[in-house]
Amino acid sequence: MRILVVGSGGREHALAWKLRQSPRVERIFCAPGNAGTELLGENVPIAANDLQGLAVFAKQNEIGLTVIGPDDPLAAGIVNRFKSEGLRVFGPTKSAARLESSKIFAKEMMRKLRIPTAMSGSFDRSEKAFQFCTRLQLPIVIKADGLALGKGVVIAQTCDEARASIDAMMNQGQFGEAGRRIVIEEFLRGSECSLHALVSSKRYCLLASARDHKRAGDGDTGPNTGGMGAVSPADNWSADAEAAFHREVMWPLIDGLAECGMDFRGLLFPGLMMTADGPRVLEFNCRFGDPETQTILPRLRSDLLTLLEATVNGTLNDCVLEWDTRAAVTVVMASGGYPGKYETGKPIRGLDSCAGLEDVHVFHAGTRREKDEVVTAGGRVLAVTALGETAREARERAYAAVGKIQFEGAYYRRDIALPPVAAKVAAH
Repeated sequence: MRILVVGSGGREHALAWKLRQSPRVERIFCAPGNAGTELLGENVPIAANDLQGLAVFAKQNEIGLTVIGPDDPLAAGIVNRFKSEGLRVFGPTKSAARLESSKIFAKEMMRKLRIPTAMSGSFDRSEKAFQFCTRLQLPIVIKADGLALGKGVVIAQTCDEARASIDAMMNQGQFGEAGRRIVIEEFLRGSECSLHALVSSKRYCLLASARDHKRAGDGDTGPNTGGMGAVSPADNWSADAEAAFHREVMWPLIDGLAECGMDFRGLLFPGLMMTADGPRVLEFNCRFGDPETQTILPRLRSDLLTLLEATVNGTLNDCVLEWDTRAAVTVVMASGGYPGKYETGKPIRGLDSCAGLEDVHVFHAGTRREKDEVVTAGGRVLAVTALGETAREARERAYAAVGKIQFEGAYYRRDIALPPVAAKVAAH
């Protein structure tokens, strides 16, 4: 079978890497891909949001399954487009993807289904938003309604900071149309946990847990990013938490989507905050997480192609998931300045020295090839993942590999996979 993976980040490199292991995969294409995906198949110069171009390519090249990585094409309706042309595609429809593309829609759904989440308000006028802020205890979380490349969330520590963020989003167009409407919610205290589930209509299959590190700085300080690293299994997850998650989040949501007439088929990724009162949903994502995918897939022993096809076909009940019992840790190497302004085109050294390391995988994100060398091409550049008998062993192995790679301005957190309390202490 020929596979098309849409996207150019570390998530897409990991997906292509895992799919390539299936004995039924004949050839892999990545659109547009990066310097890592070109080692697994063929990069195609088609942008992830060029729905027509991707559909034409899939038809002309007899693609058996297209796997959508990023959120933007899902929100734009790429799955609807492919299905209307008789093409098999993994991902939810435009309507179902609103769980991610609209924070307001997701909040309304959670409120209706009584899914535990933070107290919040939704606004399309800045004056009303300013007034609501005075009712919440600081700090305050401000979220753009639409997609903003993982940067549309601000944790305001003061009222002045909250007003400035609201004004920037709603009145100054900081995130374009994505920020014209916003959600303001209470700040939940705890540690984050990422859960991925393959969902096929009224059935779902939970994947391994992971704990993401969203803030740019050690000890969970600094601005939010797309993710600076992860550990799997999550060290803040338990059997009791999982039982509550099934009972209070997944089954109410699955039933609620069905009642709304949404036939969700794809990957559902609820981001959770593990609070003293139990799991609380921060947001819903409708695609594989980044960098969680780079952490979870190296632990997956089952054939990923079989799982994705079963999701599309509605045969998830026939699947059995097998996992490597070892832990995995991913450290993201980013360009200096990320998530703010950064430079690209910096040569990357040391990739060859990591190629032969046992149980280490270097997934490319913001990279491209220029003649005979690989250079930086984005904010998050590489995701270095290692496996170990314990999280500590995996962490040591991942950081040892990171130490072999150099590029000008390289930045990474040094506390990935430390327990949440220890991570905060390490930052001081």
